[in-house]
Amino acid sequence: MVRVEDPEQADFVLLLFPTDSPSPFRRRSRGTYVAAMHERSEMPSDPLAAEYPLLVRALANSVLCYVPDNAVLVTTPERGTFRADAPAAELAERLVDRIQPLATSRLVIDNEYHTDLEPELWQGDELTKELSWAGEQLDGFGLLPAPFPVHELLSEREFRHVKRLWGIGGLSYGNLSIRKDEQRYWMSASGVDKSKLVEIGRDILMVSNYDAEKAAIILSVPPDVEPRRVSVDAIEHWMIYQNHPEVGAILHVHAWLEGAAATEVNFPCGTEELALAVSELLEAEDDPGHAVIGLRNHGITATGENLHEIIERIQPGLQPQVPMT
Repeated sequence: MVRVEDPEQADFVLLLFPTDSPSPFRRRSRGTYVAAMHERSEMPSDPLAAEYPLLVRALANSVLCYVPDNAVLVTTPERGTFRADAPAAELAERLVDRIQPLATSRLVIDNEYHTDLEPELWQGDELTKELSWAGEQLDGFGLLPAPFPVHELLSEREFRHVKRLWGIGGLSYGNLSIRKDEQRYWMSASGVDKSKLVEIGRDILMVSNYDAEKAAIILSVPPDVEPRRVSVDAIEHWMIYQNHPEVGAILHVHAWLEGAAATEVNFPCGTEELALAVSELLEAEDDPGHAVIGLRNHGITATGENLHEIIERIQPGLQPQVPMT
C-alpha cells in the first residue's frame, strides 16, 4: 500500500480510538477499508458483545482490540469476533497477514438492472417454484440470521448502519440460487424472508451477467417492478456457475458441516477473492457438482443438481454453530 496525504484518497485507514468513545472515519468511497484499533486492560467475558457495537460506532470494516500479554480480538461485520494469538514479537506481523487480504479484496455489491427479462418469465417458472419451496425449507431449519446473533448486539439504528455500509439487506440465514441456462440463474434477493419468495424482481432475481470492469452484478427484471438488490453472495454463485457447468443449484447457509474443505482466509462476503477461493476449492473436490465448501468463520456453500437434492443431502449433518478461528 502507498501512503497518501489526503485521507479521502486512501484505500486503507488505521483508526486509533479510546474504547469508551470511538470516533468514526467518514469514508467518501465504499472501497476504503477502515481498521479501527483500541486497547483493553483485560479480555472481555463476552468478546462479541463487547466488540461488535464498537465496529458499527467506528464505521469500520474491522475492529482490532489489543489485550496486553494476551491476544488481539479481530471483529468483522459478517464474521463476528475471533482471536489472533502470537508471541509479542510476531503479533504485528500476524495481524498484517490476517487483515491485508481483507483490506485489499474487491467488493462486488453494486447491481445494474435491465428491464429485459422475457415476458414469459415475469411470473416465474418451474425453477422459481423450486426456489420458493427451498426457501420455505430453510425457514424451518432454525438457523441464526448470521453465524452469531447480531440482532441481539445492536440497536435498530446501529443495524441500519450495518446494512448501509456493508450491503447487508437484512437479517438472513443464507441464500439460494438455481441455474436457468448456460449463463443465467435465479437467486434470492438480499435480506428477504426466505419463506416468502414470491415476486419476480423483488424476492427472486435473474442474474444475467457480471460486469468485471464495474464490479457490478447485471440483473434482468420485469418492467414496472421496483427491484430489490440481489444477495451479496451473487458474485460467488456467478463464479461457481461459470467455472463448473455441472452445478445446477447452490445453497448457502450460516451453519457448518463437519469435514467440509474450508477457505483459509475469511474474505468478506461479496468479494471476488472469496468467490475465487470457493470456486478453486470446488475444483479440488472429487465431485464439484455435489460438494460442500466451508467459508471460514461464516458458513457453508453447497452445490447440487437441484435444491431438493442439496437439502436432502446436507440437512441431517448441519450444525447451527459455526466454529470461529
